[in-house]
Amino acid sequence: MKFSKGWGAVLIIMLLLVFDQILKVWVKTNMQLHESFEITSWFHISFTENPGMAFGLEIIDKLYLSIFRIIAVSIIGYYLYKITKQNYPFGFIACISLLFAGAVGNIIDSIFYGVIFESSYGQVAAFMPEGGGYATWLHGKVVDMFYFPIIETVIPTWVPIWGGEQFVFFKAIFNLADSAICTGAFALLMFHRESLSTFLSTKKEENTDAD
Repeated sequence: MKFSKGWGAVLIIMLLLVFDQILKVWVKTNMQLHESFEITSWFHISFTENPGMAFGLEIIDKLYLSIFRIIAVSIIGYYLYKITKQNYPFGFIACISLLFAGAVGNIIDSIFYGVIFESSYGQVAAFMPEGGGYATWLHGKVVDMFYFPIIETVIPTWVPIWGGEQFVFFKAIFNLADSAICTGAFALLMFHRESLSTFLSTKKEENTDAD
């Protein structure tokens, strides 16, 4: 049977979304906010919720952010569909699929989680609570859980400004969808720059012709 790049992209997207949501739902229904347990000394499951953009930044209103995400992922999905029909290598398509799946995974949280879960603050959240969720549609928070404190130390006191403070590397807490986005972007820049350049050049020519 001939391998279909389109079905390969669908498989990547579906597998990532399923595992991403299973992890998030498990954390949300089994852990309280800010609860953490150690898998190894350098890998913890640490439940936090991201109210805004990457690293918890809140630059714009949550509603506008959710709408922006939906528009952005729709554009990515459109171009992903187009490149599966063209002569691009599957590795390039797989990278775009990871970006798309990661973005969709976090959008699901933003759209639905505020409605289908109650707050996790001080309690384990119930699924579909009778009194309603902790927020309205498009105002949900993204569930994060992976924490890798690979290096934990105290900065020497002789270091200016930060001397004596605790230092943790890697301090960010993230989820599977975030990992997919970072992996897809890294692989694009490292291994598929030629395909990316061709794609961008094609889009530029199409826009020029349209003008």
